[in-house]
Amino acid sequence: MVQLPTFEHTPMEGVETAYKTVYDKFHTHTTKPIEWRLKQLRKLYWGMRDNMDLINAACLKDLGKPVHETYLSEVGWCMNDIIFVCKNLAKWVKDESAPDIDLLNKIVSPTIRKDPMGVVLIIGAYNFPFQLSIGPLIGAIAAGCTVVLKPSENAPAAGAVIEKIFKESLDPSAYQCVQGGVPETTSLLNNKWDLIFYTGNAAVGTIIAKKAAETLTPIVLELGGRNPAIITKNANVRLAARRLYWAKVHNAGQVCVSQNYILIDKEKLAEFLQELKNTIAEFYPDGVKNSKDYARIVNNRQWQRLKKMLDESKGKILLGGTMDEADRFLEPTVVQVDDPTDSLLVDESFGPLIPIYPVNDLDEAIRLANKVSDTSLGIYPFGNKKETARVLNETRSGGASINDGFFHASIPTLAFGGVGQSGTGSYRGKASFDAFTHRRSFTKTPGWMESLLAIRYPPYTGKTKQFRQMNEQKPTFDRDGNVYFTSRLKAWLFGTNTLVVVLLAVGIQQYMQRRSKL
Repeated sequence: MVQLPTFEHTPMEGVETAYKTVYDKFHTHTTKPIEWRLKQLRKLYWGMRDNMDLINAACLKDLGKPVHETYLSEVGWCMNDIIFVCKNLAKWVKDESAPDIDLLNKIVSPTIRKDPMGVVLIIGAYNFPFQLSIGPLIGAIAAGCTVVLKPSENAPAAGAVIEKIFKESLDPSAYQCVQGGVPETTSLLNNKWDLIFYTGNAAVGTIIAKKAAETLTPIVLELGGRNPAIITKNANVRLAARRLYWAKVHNAGQVCVSQNYILIDKEKLAEFLQELKNTIAEFYPDGVKNSKDYARIVNNRQWQRLKKMLDESKGKILLGGTMDEADRFLEPTVVQVDDPTDSLLVDESFGPLIPIYPVNDLDEAIRLANKVSDTSLGIYPFGNKKETARVLNETRSGGASINDGFFHASIPTLAFGGVGQSGTGSYRGKASFDAFTHRRSFTKTPGWMESLLAIRYPPYTGKTKQFRQMNEQKPTFDRDGNVYFTSRLKAWLFGTNTLVVVLLAVGIQQYMQRRSKL
């Protein structure tokens, strides 16, 4: 049995010290060289690898999380992302030539430089305490930022291990870990940051957004979502049952991208329920409660919240429903609801509750999905190609997985983020580097251009016409928005058909040459 470090709140004076430390460090500019960043990332990798047993123990203590799930969505996820970033960082940090610049402006070498945003605050979440804290940190280090990380106080064992990794692996003048709850977080937010990155619920996200607005601080918000799954009449019901049930048993449903409810064609309901029973028997042959492969609810407050949601629902429990508060156990519970305003549909459960709402057809499913959760974090359509394409085209969400439960969110190098009520901004892989990077445009004007630039200086007499002739581009369309025929012809000749035209011209030329020799 490994000995976990003790979780202790950071003293309030220590909160201010942490901010001042990373603020001063950033302004020394020593975090900007790429080799310095890479060294920190490499040390972070080994800090996680060398503390893997502690990470497993912390996730087990905080969430009852199986070791397999901890590796799948915490340790392996973060370590692979570090490797990916290290392999690509030299390419990402290079200056970029600005695209689509006209010939005259090319003289001043329009360029995009990648600068770090600066001093950033990262606030993690409890459900994936390492992934959702270390994941953003990887991007911040890669971008050259300095960081104060505030792990979730609801996963204290994980927070203590994160602090240990910080102290042992990272430069303490650039990266600080602050432990605590509302008072410590409030104290942190009273400082001026260059970026705030928050993962959690929309209520706290709103508070953070308001606070950031006071100092015009940019934010990345990764929030939850009332995510719909849609099962059409042409769906593979067996796959839908297995994949959506897994999405609700992974981490005991404490996953912001798992489906919040299922909209299913009435014709498929009975078959789907039978396939769910088959899935449960396969996944947990000795029962869910007796399995070591099923996590627990993080604390009693969250357990009571989920129980209250279930008690207040007017739906009918079809499968599951067993509870044990002392063990923080809540069995995955399938509930049929017939009211679109039922609390299980309109509120995010963030737990192993599986409400099912039967619909008449795909039209009704799409209409309800847009009404209940207009900008969800994810959407999960099961059906044929035409049906799933309709769902993607006629709904909005941060991401989507077709014929699966949140597969898109399990790929560390695929940009992940919400839209509208489910968040703003994205990260992971290169998107993490971009999230903490300012794309700084600049030009270099040579001295010999001064005679050309005289057109912009007063007096302006006679210069306007000349400047318009030099600068003004001609439209390729008329007042009705139709493209001129000559423009379409030009596009055809010099666009995608250029190769065909060239080959045709060469062929004609060769033919004429042969004819002339006869």
